[in-house]
Amino acid sequence: MKVYQTNEVKNISLLGSSGSGKTTLVEAMLYESGVIKRRGTVNGQNTVSDYFPVEKEYGYSVFSTIVQVEWNNKKLNFIDCPGSDDFIGGVVTSLNVTDTALILVNAQYGIEVGTNNHFRYTEKFQKPVIFIINQLDQEKADFDKTLGQLKETYGSKVVQIQYPISTGPQFNAVVDVLKMKMYQWKPEGGVPEILEIPNNEIEKAQELHNVLVEAAAEHDEALMEKFFDQGSLTEDELRIGIRKGLIHRDMFPVFLVSAGKDMGVRRFMEFIGNVVPSVSETLNPKTIDGKEVAPNPDGPASIYVFKTSVEPHIGEVSYFKVMSGKVKEGDDLINVDRDTKERLSQIFVVAGQIRSKIDEIEAGDIGATVKLKDTRTGNTLNSKGCDFDFKEIKYPEPKYRRAIKAKSESDEEKLSEILTRMHEEDPTWIIEQSKELKQTILYGQGEFHLRTLKWRVENNDKIQIEFKEPRIPYRETITKMARADYRHKKQSGGAGQFGEVHLIIEPYEEGKSVSEIYRFGGQEFKINNRDTQEIQLEWGGKLVLVNSIVGGAIDARFVPAILKGLMDRMEQGPLTGSYARDVRVIVYDGKMHPVDSNEISFRLAGRNAFAQAFKEAGPKLLEPVYDVEVLAPSDRLGDVMSDLQGRRAVIMGMQSEKGFEKLSAKIPLKELGSYSTTLSSLTGGRASFSMKFANYELVPMDIQDKLLKEYEASKKEDE
Repeated sequence: MKVYQTNEVKNISLLGSSGSGKTTLVEAMLYESGVIKRRGTVNGQNTVSDYFPVEKEYGYSVFSTIVQVEWNNKKLNFIDCPGSDDFIGGVVTSLNVTDTALILVNAQYGIEVGTNNHFRYTEKFQKPVIFIINQLDQEKADFDKTLGQLKETYGSKVVQIQYPISTGPQFNAVVDVLKMKMYQWKPEGGVPEILEIPNNEIEKAQELHNVLVEAAAEHDEALMEKFFDQGSLTEDELRIGIRKGLIHRDMFPVFLVSAGKDMGVRRFMEFIGNVVPSVSETLNPKTIDGKEVAPNPDGPASIYVFKTSVEPHIGEVSYFKVMSGKVKEGDDLINVDRDTKERLSQIFVVAGQIRSKIDEIEAGDIGATVKLKDTRTGNTLNSKGCDFDFKEIKYPEPKYRRAIKAKSESDEEKLSEILTRMHEEDPTWIIEQSKELKQTILYGQGEFHLRTLKWRVENNDKIQIEFKEPRIPYRETITKMARADYRHKKQSGGAGQFGEVHLIIEPYEEGKSVSEIYRFGGQEFKINNRDTQEIQLEWGGKLVLVNSIVGGAIDARFVPAILKGLMDRMEQGPLTGSYARDVRVIVYDGKMHPVDSNEISFRLAGRNAFAQAFKEAGPKLLEPVYDVEVLAPSDRLGDVMSDLQGRRAVIMGMQSEKGFEKLSAKIPLKELGSYSTTLSSLTGGRASFSMKFANYELVPMDIQDKLLKEYEASKKEDE
């Protein structure tokens, strides 16, 4: 393959809901460009892009796949992204390194929740969008309805380039109002016959052509003047206007294809080559410190590793985008994130599992290399003297979690290594070794997402694993004041142990000062605040220790030991063993022995006094509550609302958004365990949701009583 110049490279994300036909379209483009001699099919499990065993097993795209084609002296880098919302990480990765998004819409179903989700990400990353209506050859295809939905949802920026003569099994021709020609295909598809527009279609075609001309002229003053003077624009002038409209997201052109029959694909690729903006015409990426980096082939060499994959028969493959300069086989680069050196021993351009060696890649282009020693996804590699460092990609919050363990204890260490490797391949698989919950927690985007990981571990790595319901990270706190004292005394020959601690505890509230007098049982306790320590707890909230010891009752050298005792109990709360938070402890008195007092004595005395007081201070459990947004079709809103009410949800708001209803709610984490599965079932897979930690709130008393009984029962079982 030749080395393409920066202005000849176009990077494109291929997006769309599951079943919209992205993988089939990729096959057609590869076939038309001569990369493959025969088109594969998803059912035949022989496509270029879905080549991992798990993808063949499920018949779904699981990983984003980089596919390059050469067309009309341009290099088109497509990234075929999974359609399922469970694999949204592939979409986010792709949009970070491409310049244009193609969104496929299935003509049988119109706009789906995946369409809206993907479009929202193109808004976030400010990427140009082209819509492709696919599967017009299917019996249930409804072009007019689909186009109407696009215009209703995305507004007047949606502009037709083509319309079909007919749809369904007889689909074989489209009128192109940019070219003002009709394209017609034989049953085998491929190269079309280019004909004049039939007389009975001329009026409709001219009307749509005029709409396109006006839309294109809006984005360039010179074109607008010419349009007013002459009433029309040439094809080349139209291309200029459309390109500018794309770059500024002021125009969303609509093309038509039947990817399965290879109809419309060549014309569409011609449009991409001629009109879609190249790397050098779009927004420049920024470094961590906000510096814009233009894709200058004469600049310092810098590459960004955006994807890592462990692939059959080859091992670890690192996919990168050249952000600046040029890279050649054998180049030595510096990993600025890990301060290590790396050599690009081989570089490739790729089309799925087809890899072609290349000597050099220029700025803006996408390539791959193998066997980097210490480079991870999100790392920047530079030539000597270059200080570029690009941001790591930020992924959506996880919304499904399970405890994971190997069925055989002997496999636990190996499983840990595998999970770390798989996180590199898909950063939305997140692994946490939870000291608090005493479980390994696996987070993902949905049940199918985690089930895919399980299949790979069991079938590729031959380790049997099991998922369990993860424990909930409750917190314990108090609601009122309490007082306790505890004497630790131990005598067993030789030096003994002695320590006595008197303390008061109360709820900690930001800004509320310590009182001068506390009253318990008719007794007054005067407080002399000699010193205050605020400990910001790593699990949230605070522990505040007030030293009010007077008269040398406890030597100052034992205060740190008392604090350690308090922290022991904060890490294992007296109610359910959960972390405690937001407690102020006032140590006001105690006793010590000139010989037997030591650190361990006061640590134990402090811990036990705290535990006694905690149980008398109106202890309460807190539970994690999440902000949840649900995007659901209007006709399923009632079912979704009923289900949320059964999950103790508090509805915070509701609004219509592009044909769907968006619900905002606060929901306890305990109620979200199987929510992704239930929501999919309730809506036939047409809804999606996101969740983000909000805060901790009090657990209702009936649920708290139940949890306390379960904890006591589990303690007895362990004894």
